[in-house]
Amino acid sequence: MRRGWRYALIVGVFLMASGAAAVVWFGMRSLDEPVRLAEPLRFKVPSGARFARVAAELAAQGVIVNPRAWVFYARWSRLASAVKAGEYEIQPGTTPRELLTKMVNGQVLLHSFTIIDGWRVQDMLAALRRNPDIISTLGDAAPNLMDKLGLPGVDPEGQFLPETYRFIANTTDIDLLRQAHAALAKELDAAWMARDPELPLRDSHELLIMASIVEKESGLPQELGLIAGLYLHRLQIGMRLQADPTVIYGMGDRYEGDIRTVDLRTDGPYNTYTRVGLPPTPIALAGAAAIRATARPQKTDAIYLVASPKGDGSHVFSPTLEKHNAAVASYLTHQRQKAAGVK
Repeated sequence: MRRGWRYALIVGVFLMASGAAAVVWFGMRSLDEPVRLAEPLRFKVPSGARFARVAAELAAQGVIVNPRAWVFYARWSRLASAVKAGEYEIQPGTTPRELLTKMVNGQVLLHSFTIIDGWRVQDMLAALRRNPDIISTLGDAAPNLMDKLGLPGVDPEGQFLPETYRFIANTTDIDLLRQAHAALAKELDAAWMARDPELPLRDSHELLIMASIVEKESGLPQELGLIAGLYLHRLQIGMRLQADPTVIYGMGDRYEGDIRTVDLRTDGPYNTYTRVGLPPTPIALAGAAAIRATARPQKTDAIYLVASPKGDGSHVFSPTLEKHNAAVASYLTHQRQKAAGVK
């Protein structure tokens, strides 16, 4: 009887050990099996959350098949307490082991927001409000925008660098604008330091104003340097800039797509047809390329430009009024023929 009892005990222990080993084996195997996802899933790990709770929530959503094995592995490898809070994007094909590594490394989901070259501040603020991943704090008008950035008295136009910015969850509009302004300041300072020593501008603020005009006037990136050179040439010889984009900016909501003669003759701080020199502020958000082109413009004797008949956004540049008038006539002829259907 004793032998039979001992044998049964040994067999029982063996079976229990085998069962436990099987559980462990299948559990460890599950760590390298892709999670159950047909499409990417966003998942937030709250600050201070226990890893067991994270595993339970993912299991409840059907993502993690064996949460106990995942928790056991995380604790055994001493990684459970190293998981970083934040928003994660779980891709189909990811394994629980890879997901744990991602959470330990803090590879949180980064959203993006793009500020477009040539936007006005009001365009940028409207885009910020439309972005569901950015926490809105500014409201519609944001009259004290620069105050909130610690720059009271500074006009916000032109003060943010067009670029694509990456940010984590819970980022506010002010956080993002602070980053965009810092990027602008860095780009502008570098361009001013590397500027052409003969540049007829007094400081980096004037450089930014001129760059904004160049940004709005340019139709092609390869013309930035030449357009900058033309306007700086006008400034240097005391000629009025006569830049349509400044007039349009000054018109504000009155602009309906066309500039009339009366608009060109109506004096105002942004009418560079009636006033000599630069307008008081930038008229748009100038991109890095426009800022650099303005700091080191292409040398030219041209002081006139008109849209090219090519229709590709390019311009015809002329050093004299006679040649400019001929270029304007050619452009108008082309437009009339186009309207009449003549090729």
